[in-house]
Amino acid sequence: MAVSKPQSTTYPSHGNDIGPSFADTRDFSDADRGFIDSLKPCVIRNAQGRKVWDNDEYSFVHAQEAPPTVDARLWRQAQLLSKQGLYRITPSIYQVRGFDISHITFVEGDMGVIVIDPLVSCECAAAALAFYQQHRPVRQIKAVVYTHSHIDHYGGAAGLFAGSDDDAVPEGIKIIAPEGFMEEALSENVLAGPIMRKRAAHMYGAFLPRSPAGQVGVGLGMGTSQGKTSLLPPTTIITHTSQSLVIDGVKIVFQLVPNTEAPSEMNIYFPQEQALLIAECATHALHNIVTLRGALVRDAKAWATYLDQSLFMFTSPAAKSEVLFASHGWPTWGEDNVQRFIGEQRDLYAFLHDQTIRLMNHGLNGTEIAERLVLPPNLRRAWHAQGFYGSISHNVKGIYQRYMTWFDGKAENLWKLPPAEEGSRYVECMGGAEQTLEKARQFIFKGNLRFAATLLGHLVAADDVDSQKIQSQSRQVLSQVFIRLGHGSENATWRNIYLSQAAELGEDHLSRNQRSPPQASFPSQLSIEQWLSGLSVNIDGELAGEEVPYPISIGIDVTDIKEIWLLILSNGALTYRRCRDTALADAGLLDLALALTKGALQDLLTEKEDRARFQILKGDYGALGKLLSFAGIRIGSQNTISHL
Repeated sequence: MAVSKPQSTTYPSHGNDIGPSFADTRDFSDADRGFIDSLKPCVIRNAQGRKVWDNDEYSFVHAQEAPPTVDARLWRQAQLLSKQGLYRITPSIYQVRGFDISHITFVEGDMGVIVIDPLVSCECAAAALAFYQQHRPVRQIKAVVYTHSHIDHYGGAAGLFAGSDDDAVPEGIKIIAPEGFMEEALSENVLAGPIMRKRAAHMYGAFLPRSPAGQVGVGLGMGTSQGKTSLLPPTTIITHTSQSLVIDGVKIVFQLVPNTEAPSEMNIYFPQEQALLIAECATHALHNIVTLRGALVRDAKAWATYLDQSLFMFTSPAAKSEVLFASHGWPTWGEDNVQRFIGEQRDLYAFLHDQTIRLMNHGLNGTEIAERLVLPPNLRRAWHAQGFYGSISHNVKGIYQRYMTWFDGKAENLWKLPPAEEGSRYVECMGGAEQTLEKARQFIFKGNLRFAATLLGHLVAADDVDSQKIQSQSRQVLSQVFIRLGHGSENATWRNIYLSQAAELGEDHLSRNQRSPPQASFPSQLSIEQWLSGLSVNIDGELAGEEVPYPISIGIDVTDIKEIWLLILSNGALTYRRCRDTALADAGLLDLALALTKGALQDLLTEKEDRARFQILKGDYGALGKLLSFAGIRIGSQNTISHL
């Protein structure tokens, strides 16, 4: 099947639709303004020589016009986002861009420098600091600021300090973050981490080639680095809007904006520079109200309200903003342009929220609203309101979900069959697998790729077709449909998901519904409670409920942090509670009591068993092995519990 460029797949067609003008080149001049130098080559490696970031992979976007395999607007966005180097924003504010998905900012004070949002990886943050220091006088770091609780804004912090431990703040350095930062930074992805990582790989096109036929960025940046991450805990917490600090002669005013793009987030105003760092609340793309990798649905109404507050606080005669910049994208200069940019971003999220609710109250479901809703002309013309990262389609469905849950109110959708069973019945209704495949090809010929994908999805999910030959052909045709949908998408994350799943369809004969077992993660920065929370959702409760008719009770004394925990596996469910009783050895009905350090417990949970690192206070060590086995963790003996 030939791959041809269809019309944009991210939004429905609305006839003679209004769109942004390619003759408007202001973004390019803004993106180049203040440029000092670029890193050549822009390739960053870790201590072992492994490449963790390569911005040069995207040089192809500057070598040609938009090819037929990439939406022209998305190609333009990639050209802008792939620019890299050191930039001067104001006399005292510098930014290194293109060293990760996010940007790192350096604010020069009287004697030192304040660092804001130190990227994903330690190696990238270290490289950015070194590159900044090549072009500016070397200054001691006085403070590090995290604007919000996503890893691309704090993960590289330890890389700023040679020899720093991941969780130790260098003496004398302020680490500043918004209220709730540590809780949110540590909690996101703990429970649903395995599937989120899988879906994030699709969303960001992690395994796609960087090419006109493959990954051309993610709409907000070009991709995420793959180096070492860290989390230096905050020493100073911002608790309220208008709170201010003076650091090394630099006055900073904060605006808390919780539950917008992140649960814990803040904007930063520099009155001496008349400069506003707006974190990630206003970017050069429609952002996500719900992310395709999975996360709690964000509050579009709060997002719009806080942007209105930003407009009031930082674009008035009393507090002008001559430049607005963020940790993604490029700055906007000029007071009028800043006001327009923030105002249009505010209106964008308010419109999506309010019109979704209005149409919802008229009885439309999320899918129906997403197909119908069109932005007003001024927003359709604005480059920064285009759906390069978020989309109208999936954001509207997210807003609907926030208020109305997954159920669309239609009884026929209340108790649907699972994909394999539903797929087999669709195939039966179509007259068999061969006939279903032929129907799908007819819809492809008519240009109806969306319904062709639906039919083929049922066919592949059924996995009970007449022959392996038909199943193989179905996967190949569905792969080609996904490629065409991806190549026609304005939205980078849609493109990456389509192309990633197209590649997976060609890898083997397994059904797309078959997945490898998820693996729990136990990073050292998490608390014991968060480890146990992650462990509990990895327990195979059905198997445990069948195999263990009596509760398993285990007491754990974590000696170095002075915490005692009781674990109870009962009826297939793991319950855990922190205890005040310090006499574990005397506890009555425990199957096992252990004393160990937090590091030794982490080793046990990650199958690095070392019995010399813990003490059995009483009971049968096999109880722990048995409990962990239900989460796929193998240690020691697992079948020696007498009452089992």
